[in-house]
Amino acid sequence: MADLLLNVDFTPSERPKKKETGNRKHKSFLRRRRALERRGVLRQKQLPATPPPARGGQKKPGPGGKRGKRPGATGREKPSSVQPSRAPERAGRPRPLRSHRTAPKGRGFPPNRSHRPVPRLKETKNPPGFPCQPSKLVAIDCEMVGTGPGGRTSDLARCSIVSYWGDIMYDQYIRPAAPIVDYRTRWSGIRRQHMADAVPFGKAQREILRILSGKIVVGHAIYNDFKALKYFHPKALTRDTSKIPLLNRKGGFPENAAISLKRLTKELLHKDIQVGKSGHSSVEDARATMELYKVVEAEWEQHLMLNPEQE
Repeated sequence: MADLLLNVDFTPSERPKKKETGNRKHKSFLRRRRALERRGVLRQKQLPATPPPARGGQKKPGPGGKRGKRPGATGREKPSSVQPSRAPERAGRPRPLRSHRTAPKGRGFPPNRSHRPVPRLKETKNPPGFPCQPSKLVAIDCEMVGTGPGGRTSDLARCSIVSYWGDIMYDQYIRPAAPIVDYRTRWSGIRRQHMADAVPFGKAQREILRILSGKIVVGHAIYNDFKALKYFHPKALTRDTSKIPLLNRKGGFPENAAISLKRLTKELLHKDIQVGKSGHSSVEDARATMELYKVVEAEWEQHLMLNPEQE
């Protein structure tokens, strides 16, 4: 039987290199990607997605804890040394808060509500110590005649109202409802002929009260005038020059004494009124009353602001 001769060569033979698939552009892309992976520059979101596991179950990792090779990798390829991406670290860091002042518009920052302007209180038109509005001030004076038994009842026969500047707002002779017994011409200046075209009391009262409505009324012994008008003005809107102690003090009279309009006008205004035998003029008396009030207007109004019970 012939001998079987075996020619066995034990020298290691070189395995043929596996050619990379793809064209030249693809090969260049693979080389750049591997270089980036080794540097750790390639981010996680740029790595190719891991294929979903098969229905039969997920493959267990090998003894080295590494899974199978990625498709398209060569046998000589070393394990990838990809470092963890820096993106998660940046996401986990707390961002510094920006102040509302430096926040750009349209970024969703709420407006800074701690620097709202404090609303200011409205200023009053007439603060304490200042005179009232001149348009709200009027002065009144009335002349009476005697009616009833013995002419002892005083009824209105003339009424004059002037403005703060002395302009005549109302001046009429008024016919009382009762017959006149005493004209009192020496003081009132009323005569029989004045009643010929006099206004009836009811009509005159409506006209006068329309003017006095909402006004500050100045008068001397004004209670007598309101009584003749059968009307009483609000106390807070009444200024009686016969009851202002400051006027008496300036004129050199006792503060609590009732001084006549004629004497106060002579001492403080250096004018003579109610002279002669023709009687008083209600227009002249009303103007003198307003001028006396102006002498102490600022001081008296301030006093009333601080002591409203004395109005």
